[in-house]
Amino acid sequence: MNVLIVESRRELGVLWKRHLERQGAVVSLVQGQDEAVEHLSDHAADIIVMDLVLDEGSALAVADFASYRHPNARVIFVTDTTFFSDGSIFNHSSNACAFLPAGTPPEDLAAMVEHYGVS
Repeated sequence: MNVLIVESRRELGVLWKRHLERQGAVVSLVQGQDEAVEHLSDHAADIIVMDLVLDEGSALAVADFASYRHPNARVIFVTDTTFFSDGSIFNHSSNACAFLPAGTPPEDLAAMVEHYGVS
């Protein structure tokens, strides 16, 4: 399974990446919209784990690009804010499959990736 992590906080992205790699996933880590779009232009992703609030760019723009470029890729949004806490993220992003708090334990995130990454 190919996983793309889009996370501005490098240390958190690395933590998730290591955990997913231990589960057997092939994981790429980028930190913003431009890097994510560049990666998705050249590589397939089965699932994208993405912080809803990026330091550079827009997570919704990345999700939109992914839905065009890789229509079967699903997005797990992660955040430490209350944006979209009402579940409306699913109305704004057709490829959203989950919405988790940033403090979700890595093993739980890995379980979600495995669940949604298998079609």
